[in-house]
Amino acid sequence: MGLSKTTFVFCFLAAAVLNAAVLCSGGITSSFVRKVESSVEMPLDSDVFKTPPGYNAPQQVHITQGDHKGKAVIVSWVTPDEPGSSIVQFWAENSNQKHQAKGRVKTYKYYNYTSGYIHHCTIRNLNYNTKYYYEVGTGKTTRTFWFTTPPEVGPDVPYTFGLIGDLGQTYDSNETLTHYEKNPVKGQAVLFVGDLSYADNHPNHDNVRWDTWARFVERSVAYQPWIWTTGNHELDYAPEIGEKKPFKPFTHRYQTPYKAANSTAPFWYSIKRASAHIIVLSSYSAYGKYTPQYQWLEEELPKVNRSETPWLFVLVHSPWYNSYDYHFMEGESMRVMYESWFVNYKVDLVFSGHVHAYERSERVSNIAYNIVNGDCTPVERDQSAPVYITIGDGGNIEGLATVMTEPQPKYSAYREASFGHATLEIKNRTHVYYSWHRNQDGYAVKAESMWFFNRYWHPVDDSTTAHS
Repeated sequence: MGLSKTTFVFCFLAAAVLNAAVLCSGGITSSFVRKVESSVEMPLDSDVFKTPPGYNAPQQVHITQGDHKGKAVIVSWVTPDEPGSSIVQFWAENSNQKHQAKGRVKTYKYYNYTSGYIHHCTIRNLNYNTKYYYEVGTGKTTRTFWFTTPPEVGPDVPYTFGLIGDLGQTYDSNETLTHYEKNPVKGQAVLFVGDLSYADNHPNHDNVRWDTWARFVERSVAYQPWIWTTGNHELDYAPEIGEKKPFKPFTHRYQTPYKAANSTAPFWYSIKRASAHIIVLSSYSAYGKYTPQYQWLEEELPKVNRSETPWLFVLVHSPWYNSYDYHFMEGESMRVMYESWFVNYKVDLVFSGHVHAYERSERVSNIAYNIVNGDCTPVERDQSAPVYITIGDGGNIEGLATVMTEPQPKYSAYREASFGHATLEIKNRTHVYYSWHRNQDGYAVKAESMWFFNRYWHPVDDSTTAHS
C-alpha cells in the first residue's frame, strides 16, 4: 500500500518547504567538527567477539537475499571444531510445521590460517511478508534466529533500508552498529557498501579478524539480510605471502545471489526488494568494455521495469563524485565507463563507501565531454542524473577522512567528516525519505534529512543548494 492522498500532499509540501528554505545557500560543509583521534580496534577478548557456549556451537551467523525477488534467503554460519550439520530447520511464525533445507560446507587456508567449517544453505520458496524462525546446529548446541521476508515486489510497496559502509571492528564501529539498531526508524535490510572486517590491516591479513568481525555483526545480520558490496579491503591479494587469488576470504565466507541475476561472478549482481531494483557493482573487478561486468550491466539496465520497481539504486564501493583529498578521483575511470548509462536509465541514487566520511551530491553528470567539443564541466543540475551519496563512515580502523578540497565544488551539496549510518524509507513510487545520523558523543544525531523524488515517476527538482 502507498501513502494516503492526505499524507502524500503533506509529504510533497514538506519537501517543497525544505527546498525553498535552503535555495538561498550554496553547498554545505558541516560546521560540526569531530575531535580528531585514532580509531582503535576492540581487543579480541571484547564481549562483542564472544563465542557462543557449547561444543561446536554455530557462530558468525549471517543472512542475505538468496534469489532475485526476495523469496529466498542464504543462511551462513561457521562451526569451529568439526563440520557438524549443514541442515537449517525453519518454520513460519504461528506454525508448528518445520521444514528443512540442506546446505554445503567448505573450508579454506590463507597463509598460516585455516578456517573453521563454513556452511551456506539457501532456503527457497518462502512466503512474502512473513516472519520465519530458523535453527542451525545439532544436539545441545543448536541456535535459533529469525528474519522477516520482504513484501511482494510492487510499485508502491513501502520498505526501509539501512545504509552502512566501511564498518571494521573498532569502538566507533560498535557505536555505529548500536545506533543503527536503536534507530526508531527500523531498517528491514542493510545495503552494505563494502569494506567489512579490515583483516588486511593486520600482519599477513590475519584472518582471525574475519572471524571476530562476523561474530561482532551477528547481532544484526543474523536477523535481517545485509546486501554485500565488495570493497578494496575484501581483495586480500597478497602475493608476497603466496596469496594470489583476489577476494579469497570473502568468497568463502559471504555468498550473493549472483546467478539468479545472470551474473558470472558474485561481485556484481542485482536484486529486487519491495519497490526497489538494486544493482551492485565491483570497483575492484575488471569493468572496461568487453569485460564480464561491463557486458552484464549493459544487459541488466534495460531489464529494469520501473512500473514494477520504480526505484533504481546502485551500490559501488569507490565513489564517482568525491570532494575529499582521500581517494580523490579513484572512481573516475568507472564513472567514465558507466555514467551515461546511469543518466539514460534514470538511476535515482548511487551509494558508495571508501572515503571515510559523509558526502551527498546534487544530481550531477559529467557526460558532455568529447574530444571535439572540449566541454568537460559537470552539470550539477542534471535532473536525469542520480544523487551520489558517500557513506564510508562506519568506524573503520584507518580513521576519518578530514581533508576536503577547497573550494567546495558546486555538485557537492553536503559533506561532513564524521562516523555514522543512514536510513532510506521508500514511501511509494514517487517519494523516499532519507536520513543520515552522525555518531556524536555516544549518541546518534540526525544531521541531515531530505526527500528524494523518483526520476521516472516524479522527476521534480530535489536540489538542496542554490542555483548558480
